[in-house]
Amino acid sequence: MRPVTVSTGSSPERVTVDWAESGIVALTGHADGSVVAPPGRGATRARELSSWMATCAGVDVDGARLLGERAAFDGLRRRGAVSAGGACRLLRSADGWVAVSCARPDDPPLLGAMIGDDLDAGDPWPAVAEWVRVHDGRELAERAELLGIAAWPVSSERATAPEVPISLPRSVEGLLVVDFSALWAGPLCAHLLGLAGARVVKVETPQRPDGARLGNPAFYALLHHGHESVVLDPRDTADRRAIAALVDAADIVIEASRPRALAGFGLDAEAAAARGTTWISITAAGRASNRIGFGDDIAAAAGLIAHDETGAPLFVGDAIADPLTGLTAAALAMSRTSGGMLWDISMTEVVARTLTPEPAPLVRRHGDSWSLDTAIGPIPVAAPTARTPAGSAPESGADTEHVLRSLRIPVP
Repeated sequence: MRPVTVSTGSSPERVTVDWAESGIVALTGHADGSVVAPPGRGATRARELSSWMATCAGVDVDGARLLGERAAFDGLRRRGAVSAGGACRLLRSADGWVAVSCARPDDPPLLGAMIGDDLDAGDPWPAVAEWVRVHDGRELAERAELLGIAAWPVSSERATAPEVPISLPRSVEGLLVVDFSALWAGPLCAHLLGLAGARVVKVETPQRPDGARLGNPAFYALLHHGHESVVLDPRDTADRRAIAALVDAADIVIEASRPRALAGFGLDAEAAAARGTTWISITAAGRASNRIGFGDDIAAAAGLIAHDETGAPLFVGDAIADPLTGLTAAALAMSRTSGGMLWDISMTEVVARTLTPEPAPLVRRHGDSWSLDTAIGPIPVAAPTARTPAGSAPESGADTEHVLRSLRIPVP
């Protein structure tokens, strides 16, 4: 297979066109105000990665449009300092701004522990906002890490390190991918590898099935159609042996757990990579960090935010750190390495690397529509779009026995 290099050079016009066509600009701004263009080149980077995969693996997707795909399925709209999905908020702190998520059922009591008060589970935000207002971002970050809360100070950085080079492709056709991840970033990586011809086996536990199963069923089907579903319990000795055997059989492993949680499965990423496995590890801030995060708060923490006319921050798109990371992870998994490889993928760094010092494009209104200015003329702002699922996703655990028997692993 001939070398194919991911381009990292792009004109301001190209960057503007990619943002306009991605659907992300339509999701950025106040609900009753103007749309706002994001900073950096996130849509262009996404398009570069998908073009690279199309050339080297025949994967026919548009990376820029993938960024807004979940919003298209869910009918999400821009909401300013509230994330499009509603679970994250930008709040003013004593020394700037912070992004705080309340996405899980146990988040209200955890946020209550952070601020030292009982919270109304139906509306925890007034008390959280009041506490944040008189505390700085450093204290919030320390308490969030201690309690396992997705809350971060908002970064104001713009200049970052170069992108991770991805240049020598390999075929993944017929390779076995074992996917322990959930929600969006990891499953998108697995989906793209499946489109490239890999066999994808999704592994869940009885205690923690993929939370995305409770979301839009069409979006879940899009990412998981054609995959096989296995459910194993790491608390059970026989199941733990089966999990270990699956990892031993895998060519590529995808997971999105902190190392201490992975150890609870009895798995060792470094040892697997030493044996020749490509190990994709997706975390909020790298394997050395105990921070957790979701797509919206991570993007804000990395500095991918827009601003309204008063200078207040606005969310960019919908959980944009997730699809940017999923595309990056898939390209790395398709990259040729000597022996095994442990890819330590920090979602925060993936986003930060798309930022540039250049100002965001200008937005103009034309009646009921919007456009971005370029030297070649105005580019209309597109709404988010979604692909059509090729079929349904398997029920949780539907393929457990078949997968284990096909790999000659004893069925518990």
